[in-house]
Amino acid sequence: MTTASQPCILQIGRAPLPALEAELAAHYQVTCLADQPDPAAFLAAHGARFTGVVTTAAIGLKGDVMAALPHLQVISSFGVGFDALDIDAAKARGVQVGYTPGVLNDCVADMAFALMLDVSRNIAASDRFVRQGAWPQARYGMGSRVSGKRLGIVGMGRIGQAVAERAGGFRMEVGYHNRRPVEGCNLPYFDAVAALAQWADYLVLTVAGGAGTRHLVNAHVLDALGPQGYLINVARGSVVDEAALVAALSERRIAGAGLDVFDNEPHVPAALMALDNVVLTPHTASATRETRRAMADLVLENLRAFYTTGAVRVPVPGTERRA
Repeated sequence: MTTASQPCILQIGRAPLPALEAELAAHYQVTCLADQPDPAAFLAAHGARFTGVVTTAAIGLKGDVMAALPHLQVISSFGVGFDALDIDAAKARGVQVGYTPGVLNDCVADMAFALMLDVSRNIAASDRFVRQGAWPQARYGMGSRVSGKRLGIVGMGRIGQAVAERAGGFRMEVGYHNRRPVEGCNLPYFDAVAALAQWADYLVLTVAGGAGTRHLVNAHVLDALGPQGYLINVARGSVVDEAALVAALSERRIAGAGLDVFDNEPHVPAALMALDNVVLTPHTASATRETRRAMADLVLENLRAFYTTGAVRVPVPGTERRA
């Protein structure tokens, strides 16, 4: 394929895996919107060139940008969440949206347990204690056991199921909340998040983001979790009322939290960073070499499949090719 015949792709931001940019450039005419001094002016002048978009779950694609792309046919997103994508606008225009579910389940579930172990056994905090030279002067305090506890999972999709699978190795009781009971799942189902939180020692969030789950975990849920309970969030920051969480942690109305996601990333409230009963990581649950490579491969495969067959390999539900 000559350069002139290659489809024009608009890359919204820098790719999480640098090699992906080189691989995109080898097969498409790619322009990065983030590199343009005046993105709005660039879109007004050149938006009609592009038939495809590459973005990430964190950056998404806003409706005003999509509106500036009159010939847009396909979006390939690096990530499993699509709450930052204007899916309704894409569906209305018949634009297919590919994403990368499945390949990151294991690493996100691993991170959920890493956060759970860290905040319970004070791993990061005790590391700081040793490095600061405090050990010769004092004993470090005790943590909480994870094995044998009750684990509540909010969102029993692919990642939630991977978390439940790992819980077996820790001899944990597992219950879950979902929009509806999962067919074939024999774990106890709770029809309200607060009821699950009241039952659980650990409440792990693996639910999708978006308007439907915004502040699903609020002050009422946190109070139900209680002073011995821990919140673990590897979903989206919007799922948790962050102000209510800061208050619950500060007042020790919950024991602690492990957070990989935040409401206004990459900005984390100073009040959260000042607390010693919370572990904070920079949205890195899927950030392993193996998983990011697999995600990049699926971004490329979704584009390749669309431009050769007319259908992305893994479509966001509701954006599939119409018959």
